[in-house]
Order: sequence, then structure tokens, then C-alpha cells
Amino acid sequence: MFLIDVQYQVPLNEIDEALEAHVAFLREQYAKGILVASGRKIPRTGGIILARGITREQLDAVLEQDPFKARGLARYTITEFVASMTAPELEAFREP
Repeated sequence: MFLIDVQYQVPLNEIDEALEAHVAFLREQYAKGILVASGRKIPRTGGIILARGITREQLDAVLEQDPFKARGLARYTITEFVASMTAPELEAFREP
């Protein structure tokens, strides 16, 4: 599984201009089963995305399609991790 830390690099008005395209991108990745969860940080300096079921190389290629990244609006820090323990309702995400 991957934790993607999205850090905005431009003022929020520029983020807001690309937000609709970014959300469309996210919906497409959810439909493909790649994304698990996503949302904005508080304060609104970026967001967090959880992804699974693909390799790091595949994830990098997917993220290149995100309008935030493609337009240079955000930077991404990616951490791969193994969910060895979860709450019962998240058991499907646990890995051996």
C-alpha cells in the first residue's frame, strides 16, 4: 500500500482552478480500484491519498496524469508500507 502526501506548491486560487480536473482524475482511479482513500489536509496545504494493488512504478505513471502534478501545482512524497494491523472494519487492507 502507498501513502501519497500531496503538498501544494502554488496559492489556493490556482489549486481551485484545477480542482475539478483533479477530482475527475481521482474518480477514475477509484473506479479502477487503485485508490483506497483521499482527502485534504487541515490546514489546506495539500492532501493525502492511499493507493494499493499496483507497483511503485505503476503508481508513479498514474500520478503523472494527475492535473495537480501535470501542471506543476503540487509535489508528491510517496511512502510504501505494509498494513500488518488494522481495525476490524479495514481487515481487507491488511497484508501478510
